[in-house]
Amino acid sequence: MRTAPSAPDAPRPARSLVPRAVWTAAALSVLLLLLVSLRLPWIGDLGMHAATLERLRHDLVNPGNPLVDADTPSPYYSPWAVFFALVADVSGAPTFGVLRAAALVGLAVLLSGVWRFVRTLTERTAAVPLALLCLTLLWGTRVFAWSGFTGLGSLALTVSYPSTLALGLAFHLWAWLRRALAAAASWPVFLGLGLLWGTIVLVHQFTGVVAGLGVLALVLGARPWPPRAVWARLAGGTAAAGALVLAWPYYDLLALWGADGMDAIHRPLYRDTAIRFGLVAVGLPALAARWWRDRRDPLALFFLLGLLVVAAGGISGHYAWGRALPAVLIPAQLAVAIEVFAATRRWWRTTLALLLAAALAVGAWMQIGTLGYAVPHHWLPDPVAAKAREPWHGYRWTTPWVRYGDVVMARTFPARQLPAHGAYTVAPGYPDVLLPDERQRIAATERYYAEDTAAGERARILAAHRVRWVLDGPRRPGDGLREVAEGPNGERLYRVVP
Repeated sequence: MRTAPSAPDAPRPARSLVPRAVWTAAALSVLLLLLVSLRLPWIGDLGMHAATLERLRHDLVNPGNPLVDADTPSPYYSPWAVFFALVADVSGAPTFGVLRAAALVGLAVLLSGVWRFVRTLTERTAAVPLALLCLTLLWGTRVFAWSGFTGLGSLALTVSYPSTLALGLAFHLWAWLRRALAAAASWPVFLGLGLLWGTIVLVHQFTGVVAGLGVLALVLGARPWPPRAVWARLAGGTAAAGALVLAWPYYDLLALWGADGMDAIHRPLYRDTAIRFGLVAVGLPALAARWWRDRRDPLALFFLLGLLVVAAGGISGHYAWGRALPAVLIPAQLAVAIEVFAATRRWWRTTLALLLAAALAVGAWMQIGTLGYAVPHHWLPDPVAAKAREPWHGYRWTTPWVRYGDVVMARTFPARQLPAHGAYTVAPGYPDVLLPDERQRIAATERYYAEDTAAGERARILAAHRVRWVLDGPRRPGDGLREVAEGPNGERLYRVVP
């Protein structure tokens, strides 16, 4: 059963306001994401997720820390990671091959989720490709990449991450809930919805918060108002979500709440917001129009709830709350795509369509450098190639010497990639709020690479952390190291001589 849209759709115009170019652009966007998922450009957190799969492949029950040689839990050991580690174990596929499969699965779930949710908001099928364009291109004048965000620049890097799957499941959750509320569905349906929400929270905690805000908005905006029996089922579904989260054996979600360092990591989310997200402003008039027609419009409520959380984070200094930004952006992006069809006044519909077309054109140009992840740069026109970013080369060149479980002394940048091939590093390449001696490990690494550190102290640091390899530039004789290989960027791999 399909629920009625929140506002009546406008009569279909003789000539569609959204030309066939929208369908073509949507198809090109999907094709680009498919190409990216096959190449997996190595920028960002790819090494972390590869390392997580590596640990689970070797020990599914007690994998330990994914980056350093320590027996600690990690929020990266999510249902996503466990599932794909089992796929890797059964199939024997290499870790990066499994990540490519994860990219295709996540992309399929995301696209189908957007389709299902948008169709609960409007009967116009053509609104779906327009919504996809808005979600991927309607951002800002500077490329912004962060997991859990739908911009083309973000998805190009994170399509194989658990955040993409979680975001796709969130769209499915909202679509399923909207239909369940309209039909006053049975207990099993709402319990299933709760388990789905719990799964999203475990797969990607921040997207779980966004999903929860969307759930609250849909419930508050439900028409007719849910009867008492439905409220009881909603409470049961919420309890099922909580039980699943608390029962997950790999990490304690509550331990992440208020953990030191989370706010410092996310403070950049509150900088340059107009440059990063300014084009989304074209969705604000659409949200206002929907709210004017219906004070309980679910997209308007979703936007307001997200704005409240993000603003509270900025005011209180809890910058990690900025990860709720998709709850602000997604409603505005969807609202403008739907309002182009839902508006009943021709002048308003035409004005909005023209504004949206201009904003999408700017957004497409700003993110056109993403093509560089999918095709060689020399194939691209010079203006496009100038915007393209080069993926990292990686450290596969170290694998003939460095074995699984070996500890490597490395600076932050290589420490983000070496664990993808099974090695450990002394200090984690990414912040780890559940690693108790993280600061000591970082300090030891800084002391090792400091120019004024004595050779004896360097040797003690290597011995204390059972380091077998050092990644560095040229070393002087007598450092207790033997050079074994040189990488493409001039880095050298040294064996620690006993």
